[in-house]
Amino acid sequence: MGHWELVIFLVSLVALISFTIILMNLPSFLWLWKIAAWSMGLSLLAYLMLAITGVWMFRARTSQQFSFITPFMGGNKGVRSLHYTMGISMVSLVLLLLAIGIVGTLGHFGSLGHSSHLIAGLIVVALVLLSAFSATQISARRSWARPLHIGVNIILFVGFAWVSLTGWIVVQKYLP
Repeated sequence: MGHWELVIFLVSLVALISFTIILMNLPSFLWLWKIAAWSMGLSLLAYLMLAITGVWMFRARTSQQFSFITPFMGGNKGVRSLHYTMGISMVSLVLLLLAIGIVGTLGHFGSLGHSSHLIAGLIVVALVLLSAFSATQISARRSWARPLHIGVNIILFVGFAWVSLTGWIVVQKYLP
């Protein structure tokens, strides 16, 4: 299965889960917030792993500092494949978080926009999608793509911090 097929599969899975959540119409949304908490934790873990593998690829490209480790990962190609897989996973998790946030907030409050968490979340979604797009454009012919990808991911750190803080505040509203 190629990268694009995996992306299409994961986006379809997120859409199916979102649609199922909407149809369930359960009286309590606590189970939904548990899924969101796990998804956020896994998103942050994916971001950390992406940072590590990104630095690894940069160092492998500019020096031979990690040459003793890469054979265990399948060489630089293996690290790149892991980086792509983690990126696709993070995109899928962030889209799942978006769906859960919208469905849960509409189900609990009946409308959106009760806190700055919505703005923070939409900005993070946009940054993640821009990062994913720029990753697909990285090549020798497109010199703008790599700096854009790296810059967006640095800004994404601030976005994840902001959405985590506002999310923690929102969660306090739902706890008994």
